[in-house]
Amino acid sequence: MTASTDAGRLRMAELLREQEQTILKRWTDLAATTVGGRADRGVLAGRLRDIYQSLLVSLAGDGDTTDLRGLLADLSRAQAREGFTPSETASVVFGLKEAAYEPLESEEDFTALRGYIWLSRLIDDLGLFTFETFVNAREKIISDQAEQLLELSTPVVKLWDGILAVPLVGTLDSARTQVVMEKLLQGLVDTGSEHAVIDITGVPAVDTQVAQHLLKAVVAARLMGAECVISGIRPQIAHTIVTLGIEFGDIVTKATLADALAYTLRRSGVQLEQGADKQVVVGLERA
Repeated sequence: MTASTDAGRLRMAELLREQEQTILKRWTDLAATTVGGRADRGVLAGRLRDIYQSLLVSLAGDGDTTDLRGLLADLSRAQAREGFTPSETASVVFGLKEAAYEPLESEEDFTALRGYIWLSRLIDDLGLFTFETFVNAREKIISDQAEQLLELSTPVVKLWDGILAVPLVGTLDSARTQVVMEKLLQGLVDTGSEHAVIDITGVPAVDTQVAQHLLKAVVAARLMGAECVISGIRPQIAHTIVTLGIEFGDIVTKATLADALAYTLRRSGVQLEQGADKQVVVGLERA
């Protein structure tokens, strides 16, 4: 850094301290306009005040921006959670350039202007850092939400003592299969169940890959000492399975969840009786 640049940096730091209230208010106004009034102005003003103070500390010291970048990272994550775009978040930071330049317009202070060029480059760097941090934070939020959706879309339901059901809805891929197996096995351990029904009524199509995923879940359950029944084999799915030559081996399949439940109840020793009203009555006495 040349002597003139260093002098400009010091002069700029001095002006930022002298004009702190003016520049900070103008920056807050610009930032509020950038986000279209969707942010709480008081919260936004507090965040920008902390960032401004950290910038002053950095300029007064050895130029270390570690703490400053930490505050900008917090701003990026907060903006990501609140639904703002990365451009809006970076523009909030870039607004400091305009706010800091306005007090210099009416003055012929060339030393300060040289310092402003240096400050402008620093803010550009910080703005790009904010943009990158925002993108990473948004990706983390999306990833967490995807995991939560997988958990919610794969419930394990207790149908009867010793019988669990896993109703599947949507496409069954490798990631979801892993969640299915984990939740099914954990459910078997927690309840001590010996039977499980994997219902694919809500799975739009079954191909070779989906069949392999189902087989993995069944094999994993068998290793835990539980037998699985696959229900929801609609005519279209049955036709596809035959056409593709998919073999389920000795795995029991049923057309409906009701059929699968009736089968597993009989397998578990519960007596089923047909009532006069043609409704199925489940006897509580075991064979």
